[in-house]
Amino acid sequence: MITKDLIKELKHKGNGEIGDLIKNQRDSGTINFILQSLGQLPYNFDSSFLYELLTHKHHQVRLNAVKNIGKLNGNTDISKLYELYETETDTSVKREIVSSIGRQRNIVNKPLLLKFLNDGDPKIVCQAIRGLLVFEKDKEVEAYLKPLLNHPNEMVRTVIYKEYYAVTIPNTGTIPHQETYEFLKNVVVNADVLQALKYVPEESIHLTFTSPPYYNARDYSIYPSYKAYLEFLEEVFLETHRITKEGRFLIVNTSPVIIPRVSRSHSSKRYGIPFDLHPYLVKNGWEFIDDIIWLKPEASVKNRIGGFMQHRKPLGYKPNAVTEYLMVYRKSTEKLLDWNIRSYDWQTVESSKVADGYETTNVWKIDPCFDKVHSAIFPVELCKRVIQYYSYKGDLVFDPFSGSGTVGRTAKALDRLFFLTEKEPKYFEYMKTKAKPDEIFNNRQTKFVSLEEFKTIANDIN
Repeated sequence: MITKDLIKELKHKGNGEIGDLIKNQRDSGTINFILQSLGQLPYNFDSSFLYELLTHKHHQVRLNAVKNIGKLNGNTDISKLYELYETETDTSVKREIVSSIGRQRNIVNKPLLLKFLNDGDPKIVCQAIRGLLVFEKDKEVEAYLKPLLNHPNEMVRTVIYKEYYAVTIPNTGTIPHQETYEFLKNVVVNADVLQALKYVPEESIHLTFTSPPYYNARDYSIYPSYKAYLEFLEEVFLETHRITKEGRFLIVNTSPVIIPRVSRSHSSKRYGIPFDLHPYLVKNGWEFIDDIIWLKPEASVKNRIGGFMQHRKPLGYKPNAVTEYLMVYRKSTEKLLDWNIRSYDWQTVESSKVADGYETTNVWKIDPCFDKVHSAIFPVELCKRVIQYYSYKGDLVFDPFSGSGTVGRTAKALDRLFFLTEKEPKYFEYMKTKAKPDEIFNNRQTKFVSLEEFKTIANDIN
């Protein structure tokens, strides 16, 4: 039986026994297992069998052979790899060839890497760029790479921009990344969000989680047109972008909505809000990260399939909508997430780690919640997951359409801070009833303020 321990033992003998072992195998699965189990190769490793595998009929074997050849630093026969590159039809093998040549970090290979820049596969071009960037301050390399800022592929352009053209933007906020302003901590403002945000400084909040009002679905969310609705949301999330700290997240919960038909002689109209809103967000500096599906029990949603169940006629099929989207965006930045994480002290990072039992897929099965005052409140479990996965303890969580205030109460329970805005007086008053001193807002008193009061507080601070 071929085991990883056996492979480890044979590779260190340096007498070609690994090659003999592979030559005796007939199925590609076993050969791939051996190749994938080789790990780091010893200096005296007999690699001759790897080059023989470059002509193997199975592409995965060729790929694994190339990967191992790439580990032979200083002993790699580049000509053999290039020979395969010229004839190879599998793109994954070709990319690995370029990657392996780049990993040699040998200036002799520079002309070859420059040649790969002309490949039609953008991933191969990116691998070639990666290999060339090793040669820092090489004027010839710069002369080849800088014009790629105009490459047709967006990933190539992004890499070149970051390496040669990105300008470090000074932090426009006056406080460290992990901190926020005192006057925003655990505050609920009874005002239109756009009015309230005029008094919020740049880079104040760490996370926004919200569910915007659905288009013309409620009395408080009537807009003259769908275009006007999207433009209103664009303005809200543009302002949210301004007050969000660098590299932090925005999660928007939406779903398509149906506007009922005017009469039986007209059709109803379905609007794809998540898909129509997306271009506005990306255009304004939000980088798309993930889509999470909120899956509800079928019994909890409006029945749309009833008519079809009766007639069963094709074209008339209308499934029950049991999902909503959580669209995850990050404020665009050249900095990696590690930069954000390093902004926190060790104790905060450790205490904020997500406990076992976290969701591993992008389908979250959570029952909806219903309330007599607010018809579309967030389930606590939904808020809990978002806040735990996308913020650290002490962060400021923002909800511009706070409704019943579930985001705020959950943030508080998870040792985060919150800043909420809500236009509707009845929901503002409802939140007050949930903020009794002996309930969840007991450590830091929640402040419920009008727009004028908030304006005064903000001006006093600034």
